[in-house]
Amino acid sequence: MALRDKKIVIGVAGGIAAYKAAEIVRLLTARGAIVKVMMTPNAREFITPLTLQTLSGNPVATETFSLTEESEIGHIRLADSADAILIAPATADLIAKAAVGIADDIVTTVLLAAQCPIAFAPSMNLHMYGHPALKENLAKLATRGATIVEPDEGFLACGYEGKGRLADPAAIVDEIDRMLSPNDLSAERILVSAGPTQEEIDPVRFVSNRSSGKMGFAIAKSARRRGAAVRMVAGPSALATPRGVERIDTTTASSMIEAVRSNFPWCSALIMAAAIADFRPAHPAKQKIKKNPRGMAIELAPIADAMPALAARKGNRILVGFAAESRDLEANAMGKLAGKKLDFIVANDITLEGAGFGVDTNIVTLLGTDGSKNSYPKMTKDEVAEVILDRIVDLRKTGKSRGLRIVR
Repeated sequence: MALRDKKIVIGVAGGIAAYKAAEIVRLLTARGAIVKVMMTPNAREFITPLTLQTLSGNPVATETFSLTEESEIGHIRLADSADAILIAPATADLIAKAAVGIADDIVTTVLLAAQCPIAFAPSMNLHMYGHPALKENLAKLATRGATIVEPDEGFLACGYEGKGRLADPAAIVDEIDRMLSPNDLSAERILVSAGPTQEEIDPVRFVSNRSSGKMGFAIAKSARRRGAAVRMVAGPSALATPRGVERIDTTTASSMIEAVRSNFPWCSALIMAAAIADFRPAHPAKQKIKKNPRGMAIELAPIADAMPALAARKGNRILVGFAAESRDLEANAMGKLAGKKLDFIVANDITLEGAGFGVDTNIVTLLGTDGSKNSYPKMTKDEVAEVILDRIVDLRKTGKSRGLRIVR
């Protein structure tokens, strides 16, 4: 999306994590970016330029004053052509040079000439990462507008365990995507619910549904990428938390509803993508129910809908709901739209191929209180998330939501 046809320059410094630059290049090119790589002399001790040239499809810059490279790329041209520059891995040495403006190789020279957004992904020994000088240098870079992709914790090549391992390549690519995305949600605080709920039958069994949480997680990730502060109330899900998103884990419908209710005053927009249970066992057993040849009957009690109460406190918030239906899609969705007092609802027919639970795609129709109806073909859930967020941006611009005023 934001990365398609963007020119991304990757600077590789001399650290053991240099081999992960290959995966970063692969992921960027898979998203449609045009990738060029530059390497410090020490980086070539860990990974060959040929590997990165093969993956990127472009020559790799290794020397500041190579006649061949100057004629084909040029360090100034490389800086001028970049939509974004990523240094991964960023070693303590390179970070220090960048902080004080030293330009003694192709990577640091390009950094000094660059006018585009720059990101540093540090990777080093945990004691080096914790050193005051390193922290001061990163702070200097951040003050100048650089993005710092903090390292992960785990086992390090030096034998220690702690913070210093290069961030996951997919997370780094997401940060570059965020840097180049429209910052059109920077004024928003978006609360997203995602995933299923589980209602206990006994200590072993529970009632749940087929929701994977993929849609809600995609919305949270996209909203954060577009500049929003994001909190996600998640039901049981093994999906990784999107970087930069605050996650609140819940299990039952009551715990999810309570988490949404308590965080509602914080948000400027609520997107209810979770599949909250409509019923719970009326009398859950305290002990495991033993196998019985006569079978087992479970009495189910209804779970109250929390949306009307939240809508009564709406103020200038935007409220978005979902309707996953197996028949009468539009009629049922319109009923929920009115009954829950939403600004718009995302409706999908779960019987259609590619629109059910647990898949990476969806087929949706957006229905608004203003009478609008927008139907979309099968898209990835990431693309559906963008459509939903675009609609929120449009509502802010036009102020057509009930009682809506523009949030700045």
